[in-house]
Amino acid sequence: MHSKKILVLSVSAGSGHTRAANAICAYAAIKSAEVEATHWDVMDYVSAGLRKVYTDFYIEMVNKAPSLWGYLYNYTNEIKANSKLERLRRRLESLNARVLRKKISEFKPDAVICTHFLPAEMLSQLIKKNLLSCPVWVQVTDFDLHRMWVHDGMAGYFVANDEVAFRLRAQGIGSQTIHVTGIPIMPAFVQKHSRHDCAMSLGADPSKLTVLMMSGGSGIGRLENVAQQLLAIEHDFQLIALAGKNVQALKTLQDLKNQYPERLFPHGFTDQVELLMACSDLVISKPGGLTASECLAMGLPMIVNSPIPGQEERNANFLLESGAALKAFDGVTLEYRIRLLLSDAEKLTRMRQSAHALGRPLAAAQVLEKVLACL
Repeated sequence: MHSKKILVLSVSAGSGHTRAANAICAYAAIKSAEVEATHWDVMDYVSAGLRKVYTDFYIEMVNKAPSLWGYLYNYTNEIKANSKLERLRRRLESLNARVLRKKISEFKPDAVICTHFLPAEMLSQLIKKNLLSCPVWVQVTDFDLHRMWVHDGMAGYFVANDEVAFRLRAQGIGSQTIHVTGIPIMPAFVQKHSRHDCAMSLGADPSKLTVLMMSGGSGIGRLENVAQQLLAIEHDFQLIALAGKNVQALKTLQDLKNQYPERLFPHGFTDQVELLMACSDLVISKPGGLTASECLAMGLPMIVNSPIPGQEERNANFLLESGAALKAFDGVTLEYRIRLLLSDAEKLTRMRQSAHALGRPLAAAQVLEKVLACL
């Protein structure tokens, strides 16, 4: 029997949708005899204008005008699907779907999984016109549901938690098509990593309480400034500061390490963040759906900082209500939260237990298994 062809469609507006798609493909590679999964960025098959709206414009807005993005998030969630504006938007998307439709027709997938609402909406319109016959599935990549994820003709939905499933049912989606799997993350977050080995590879002390800081900015201050503020706390802990691709921040952190040689461990871009998480006790990060899912899978509590209004804000609310996170909206609040947890080991333990209970490390595998079982 020939292997099944799964097409995974994402949109490169932020990294989360892409990472979820890659996770599904990674599990498909493990089951290579049964399935072949291919990942496309839909932005490679649309006009420059549409690409600018869904990627450049989005990124520019959340970085420079987050309040405006929050307004648009809520407005587009509440607007009626049959309004003139929404019909016009779908018409423009349909015109931009011609190349994508041709490519899918040539590829002949057995099923499609969408990790962004845009391809799901485009393919829904094709299904209505009998221009696409294979089943299309939707993977929601946040702990919240925006109306634009919900479309006619979908084979099923994969969601992060019971509340999102409830909200889908409230939108008229049948229970039998909703699957609470979690948000897909890479197989590396399922593997057991040695805390000792991961810490030693950084030159850190495996026995010391360790905080991993993955983001600065957005109200709490620049990464290097926040690191200096936290290291001034008189407590026996160490800090891993992940600068990513910010070369200047990494250099400043490396200079700062001279003042705190046994407490600060700067790190640049890595595609193995799970190794940093494996030797950490607490993560400071923005609450993106994928980052939060990775932390929960590894039982790591979070301090979420300055979430983007809209989806990140609602992700943060979920984590806070579930007891797996605290929130910091500026540098002073962050320092207070850190001091609180450093002085209250029992609270940190409870948060860790909550995070572990929420973790769904096998989400990607479960998504793939369900899609294949329905073919």
